[in-house]
Amino acid sequence: MTQTGSRTAALATATITTGLLAGSFYVFACAVMPGLARSEDEVYVEVMRNINEVIQNPVFLLSFLGAPVLTGWAAWQLRGAPGRRWVWAALAANVLALVVTVVVNIPLNDGLAEAGDAEVLREEFEGAWAGWNVVRGVLTTAALGCLAWTSRHLTEGSGNHRN
Repeated sequence: MTQTGSRTAALATATITTGLLAGSFYVFACAVMPGLARSEDEVYVEVMRNINEVIQNPVFLLSFLGAPVLTGWAAWQLRGAPGRRWVWAALAANVLALVVTVVVNIPLNDGLAEAGDAEVLREEFEGAWAGWNVVRGVLTTAALGCLAWTSRHLTEGSGNHRN
């Protein structure tokens, strides 16, 4: 693969996986969580437990882990290229979203999985999880924008753009 082909592949796969991840967080923020908010506590807890179990699958993990890994690959491939700083910004945003997930959302998921009163479990989970999901959505959407911006500059083929 040529250097240009490798750069294009790196940037394209980083953009696709980041877009999928941003879209996942967006759908949770705009539809899943507001829809569940209308549910009784027992239903809310049961559905979120089910979602937390089924989301741990290879297809989702490809985008969840692929976004930061492939953005890192793109940053490496694009070192010295116009717009490279945008890819580094995207990498930082994707890594921050991963950190938020590991430090906040996954422990909240684990807490929800424990036995207990559904009302109490929901109260400890819902607001914090939904709020931090929005943070993840903003971070991955910003990363997607940075990657798209870089792609635009590379396809223009001009070195006159700021890095």
